[in-house]
Amino acid sequence: MNGLLLGYTKELEKKHMSKNTMDAYVRDIDKFYDFIKDRKENIEGVEIISIMAYVQYLQKAGKAISSIVRNIVSLRNFYKYLMLKGIINENPILYYQIPKVEHNVPEVLTIEEVDKLLDSPNLSTDKGIRDKAMLEVMYAAGMKVMELLSLTIYDIDLKLSYIKCNNSKNKERIVPIGSVAVKYLKNYLSVRPELNVYNLDVLFLNLKGVKMSRQGFWKIVKYYAKESKIDKNINAFTLRHSFAVHLLQNGADIKSVQELLGHKDLSATQVYSSVLKRNKIAEVYKKSHPRA
Repeated sequence: MNGLLLGYTKELEKKHMSKNTMDAYVRDIDKFYDFIKDRKENIEGVEIISIMAYVQYLQKAGKAISSIVRNIVSLRNFYKYLMLKGIINENPILYYQIPKVEHNVPEVLTIEEVDKLLDSPNLSTDKGIRDKAMLEVMYAAGMKVMELLSLTIYDIDLKLSYIKCNNSKNKERIVPIGSVAVKYLKNYLSVRPELNVYNLDVLFLNLKGVKMSRQGFWKIVKYYAKESKIDKNINAFTLRHSFAVHLLQNGADIKSVQELLGHKDLSATQVYSSVLKRNKIAEVYKKSHPRA
């Protein structure tokens, strides 16, 4: 098994896959190998019944559907590799139906709640000016946390009002930003030299003058969520989700929202349509029911 896994790992490296993804694939195959070894089977002789038993084993272990789906995909690709190398004649997992993953979206803020959250930073301090700019940009562009924290000074164009986003797969997309975000970015750029003690290109710096971490950004969001006294579970992605729903709410078409968010699959974006529909039904109920 070690030889097969080593060969497969080298194959994955040729595809320039990220280390995290590659490690996850290898872990999944390792776990499956331990499972079939306990069943006194070998990796080359596995049949679909073994795959079904493994999925049941993962379910009983309380694994999330998303984790089970990733395991199936890992095994499918591994057996595809074994077939290409002539080690097996048939992929036992090729026709196994992958369960659908339900995309769970956190609570979305209303426009009024977004205003409260974004108005929380104290603009009399450099930190407050930076925090305000970060929150405004995140909401204006619907960015992921790592996209926001990876921005450099060369990724923003304040004259043309757009930002270049780079996701984890180094795919770039251009996202427009509004006049409010531009205004507070300009404010931040005027104080940024005070923070930039190491002369870095990273746009948003922490108070030590280096790139901010995810944990650092999460602490900022958590602090302002408490300050704004909004009775909702706000996390580091709440502004991105609110961005998507507010665009749809104001007439944007779903394909445009998909492009702005950088979603590869439209089904990921369609989740926001269901959130919008649910919110509208709740709103109609509150306005129409005599005891609402």
